[in-house]
Amino acid sequence: MAQKVFLNDKIVDIEDAGISPLDSGFLYGAGVFETMVVFNGRVFALDKHLERLFASLEALKFPVNFDHDFLENAIYKTIRANELVNARMRLTVTNGLMSFTKDPKPTLLITAGIYQGYPEEFYENGVLVVLSDSRQDSTSKIAMHKTTNYLPRLMEMNIARSKGAAESLWFTMEGVLAEGCMSNVFLVKDSKLYTPTLETPILGGVARSEICRLSRDAGIEVVEKNLIIKDLLEADEVFLSNVVMRVLPVTSVEKHDIGSGNVGELTGKISKLYLDNLAEKCGFKEASSDES
Repeated sequence: MAQKVFLNDKIVDIEDAGISPLDSGFLYGAGVFETMVVFNGRVFALDKHLERLFASLEALKFPVNFDHDFLENAIYKTIRANELVNARMRLTVTNGLMSFTKDPKPTLLITAGIYQGYPEEFYENGVLVVLSDSRQDSTSKIAMHKTTNYLPRLMEMNIARSKGAAESLWFTMEGVLAEGCMSNVFLVKDSKLYTPTLETPILGGVARSEICRLSRDAGIEVVEKNLIIKDLLEADEVFLSNVVMRVLPVTSVEKHDIGSGNVGELTGKISKLYLDNLAEKCGFKEASSDES
């Protein structure tokens, strides 16, 4: 079966999906996107994804000709059209054509493919992360938004992978810990959970939000504050999050072992809280191998 996508207002075969060569997303990376996961036909935390998307569209002054209900319907049409049960989805909105019209229109594209998570050994043994030489610009107007202007992140990820690392961590120009190329970062120290503030600035990850809520509900103290390299290297535990990686333990930063060099106890507890949350909301089964 040919892959189907939702383009602007309808489902089309991917081979027939055409975007104008004058689209600002293609020409200048003027777009925002959301990556979502689907289990048992249900999108995890869809409302949070759409809330973040609309906040970015408003902040970046993109034209909008759809609402929450339209996008929700379009997302589920895309899932059904591709006959997917478990899926990884991407919703992209660009600023539309580079033209000065009275009625500008965005370009909307929704794609869905078979869900593929991270290798199980990453969760059992933890991963290596490296430190990026690039810096997060705390004055940037797009730093807190999930934009398609992603080349610097992809370049740093390529460097990380060449070193056998799963992620590369960014700091601000002031030396404050920010985030990974595609993840939020958490530290554990003395049984407390620490994570950079949204004002660092960082992307307010959907998984990050869920982890903070679940941890607080479980009686774990969560502290959002400015963190520096010393905090990272002296942490008892470190983990990363996004909706695809979930709670991913970090056991080494460059050549430095975190804590004992093994997956930490609190990381394991928070990971279970997150998986139980996925199971409750979407019927997620960790051991399931059927990703059709």
